[in-house]
Amino acid sequence: MDVTLAIDAMGGDHGTCVTIPAAVEHLKQYPRDTIILVGNPDTMKASLQALGIKTDQFGVRLRLHPASQIVEMDEQPQSALRGKKDSSMRVAINLIKSGDASACISAGNTGALMATARYVLKTIPGIDRPAIASYLPTKSGQVCMLDLGANTDCSAEHLLQFAIMGSSLVRALEHKPNPTVGLLNIGSEDIKGNEVVKQAAALLRASDLNFYGNIEGNDVFNGVTDVVVCDGFVGNVALKTAEGVAKMMGGFLKEGFTQSWYTRFAALVALPVLKAFKHRLDHRRYNGASFLGLRGIVVKSHGSADVFAFRCAIEKAAEEARENMWQHISEHIEKWHNARQKLETS
Repeated sequence: MDVTLAIDAMGGDHGTCVTIPAAVEHLKQYPRDTIILVGNPDTMKASLQALGIKTDQFGVRLRLHPASQIVEMDEQPQSALRGKKDSSMRVAINLIKSGDASACISAGNTGALMATARYVLKTIPGIDRPAIASYLPTKSGQVCMLDLGANTDCSAEHLLQFAIMGSSLVRALEHKPNPTVGLLNIGSEDIKGNEVVKQAAALLRASDLNFYGNIEGNDVFNGVTDVVVCDGFVGNVALKTAEGVAKMMGGFLKEGFTQSWYTRFAALVALPVLKAFKHRLDHRRYNGASFLGLRGIVVKSHGSADVFAFRCAIEKAAEEARENMWQHISEHIEKWHNARQKLETS
């Protein structure tokens, strides 16, 4: 299935130096896809020329769409929403609403992107708040975790909705018919956690989800469940902690293998293992966080992403578009609401 992707070409720490090369690489690998680059036309054309790409080289599969404004990385979300209606970010999201694009990818300001996407696209009926979801590496593969920062204060009902959305994502993208869901807590016992988490656990047990139960932080990377649910405060802290530990481990290995000629020789011998280790922990492979709960597909790339990482975010958005991701969530939410209403009236 071919999809059309709108890319905020100006967003992120590096702008067109990263977004446009990544877009071109995606088009080369997926010859049926179409990309609309949104931003300053002169800047985008200059970046294409620097790559030796003519604007008509891909025909209608690569189009430039003008936008006169840029949302700064440190700009307040409300300021961007009200004062920059012609920003590359806003215009790219508008293309989803108009039906000209199937998904939007941006490396820009996270708060502004969420605020704009929620204002333009609205939330799926039955979803109170969109959540940020992403995949993390585990011992056995990967795990979908949400929320990762969009909602710092959540009710038990919100956590249930996150679980439904995360389960829908894994079911559609990984083709797992009944993914397991874990609720992140300070212990696996039912008596552990604050009242919100306890109430959320009760709602999850009563739902039709494959609820595994409470899981602890170390269980996340052991791959105990397919989905991990938590509020945005806990999720963001857990994510940043994991990134810090991974960088520290990489630094320790580099330091240890460069101490002397003997350790350098040992590093040469262990090179295949080190390369495999680096590949498995390469955070760039997991770049691209999905904004779930919106009536459209929006994927947020890390602001400092390089070309490889941003391309991973593009591929994630394309995959969600091919699977009609937001419609899957909408159907699952509607089914859940109907089941709850029947239960309440019986």
